[in-house]
Amino acid sequence: MSVAPTQDAIVLFGDSITQGGWEAGGFAQKLAYSYGRKMDVINRGFGGYNTEWALPIFEKMFTKKENHSAYQKCKLLTIWFGANDACLSFSRQHVPLARYKENLQWMVRSLREQDSEYYSPSTRIIFITPPPIQEDRWAGLLADRDPPQEKDRTWEHTKAYVEAVKETANDLNVPYVDAWDALWRAAGEQQPALNMFMTDGLHLTKEGYEIVYNELIDVIAKAYPELHPDNLPQVFPAWDSVDPRDPRATVVSHYVDV
Repeated sequence: MSVAPTQDAIVLFGDSITQGGWEAGGFAQKLAYSYGRKMDVINRGFGGYNTEWALPIFEKMFTKKENHSAYQKCKLLTIWFGANDACLSFSRQHVPLARYKENLQWMVRSLREQDSEYYSPSTRIIFITPPPIQEDRWAGLLADRDPPQEKDRTWEHTKAYVEAVKETANDLNVPYVDAWDALWRAAGEQQPALNMFMTDGLHLTKEGYEIVYNELIDVIAKAYPELHPDNLPQVFPAWDSVDPRDPRATVVSHYVDV
């Protein structure tokens, strides 16, 4: 059995921080609730992945343009990679900074350029920067593993990838959520205060996800107001609009192609 595409979708594409968005209080869970009966939220988070490994998934995840009409439309794509790309050069997860920017550019251009086989002009895109890292806390967890592992991330190195996201976003006219700045400000620019927002120095707590969710909703409101949940109708009518004597005549789609 296949599921008919009765409503459009938001696709969340990223690494473990996106994958964890389905946890209680995660940003994906909050989005799914806010967009209930309006758009589906599809989480395509892949723990441990970087942008280099994400490209073959991208090619399998999105349909070719000639097949768009048969599948659910992706109206909003968030791209949240970088935490793993920013590993130090000895790590197998590391992606050089220039290549990281090229990979982000490729994803955007694949959806925006008419000669691309993945061309999808109705798909809006939002970047999310990597969050801050608690360097010592994360390094301590690695050192406690069996066998112990070497520190693979630093504050300054990760910050360079944050700046690369913002530079690429500005070059391509892609709106972005500055998760690094939002979380760092919420912590009063104090490393110990990040404990409230981070589970292990790298991944987010529900409080951290709430900040990112709120920032994302703000960016949607400013960049793509037509996709804000307050501006979208429910696809199918409310229960008190249904005629119990003839439900098939009244349970009709109110889908709007925005």
